[in-house]
Amino acid sequence: MEDLSLHILDVAENSVRAGAGTVAIRVEEDSRGDVLSLEIEDDGEGMDETTKKKILDPFFTTRTTRRIGLGLPLLAEAARAAEGRLSVDSAPGKGTRVTAVFRRSHIDRKPLGDIVQTLVALILGHPGTHFVYRQAVDGRTFLFDTRTLRVELEDAPLDSPSAISLIRKRLQEGLASLRRTT
Repeated sequence: MEDLSLHILDVAENSVRAGAGTVAIRVEEDSRGDVLSLEIEDDGEGMDETTKKKILDPFFTTRTTRRIGLGLPLLAEAARAAEGRLSVDSAPGKGTRVTAVFRRSHIDRKPLGDIVQTLVALILGHPGTHFVYRQAVDGRTFLFDTRTLRVELEDAPLDSPSAISLIRKRLQEGLASLRRTT
């Protein structure tokens, strides 16, 4: 995977397949601490200890459509390549939290990528799932929550063309505001 947004997409898709009603995605950049962290947390079915021990094995998957599961092993390798780490916390009936931490300035750290398109794809593909996206850059924070958007749209479907246009605009403006310095 070329960028971190594709890893986020993969993990969030796993969350939806695990029955999550809410998927929270957090990205935090701290230039002073030289850290970039990603966290994807869901309220899906969770994993038992046996499954958790196998999830970084590329030849293990819970899917029946293919026999390999490269998503988490590739994310773990991307984190290690940038002097970081991956952790997975999960319990049956409690959901799952995947956390990847990277040295932000490391030459081998993958770029974040097109997070706007990633989020639009998730929302469009799973309009019934609540997605919460929070990104912080050196103390400045942007929060996007589909529950808030649903109220504003008066329950119009999130996969309608006008809703998708609004989602894209809000994400672009919110993320642009994080990059501005005052």
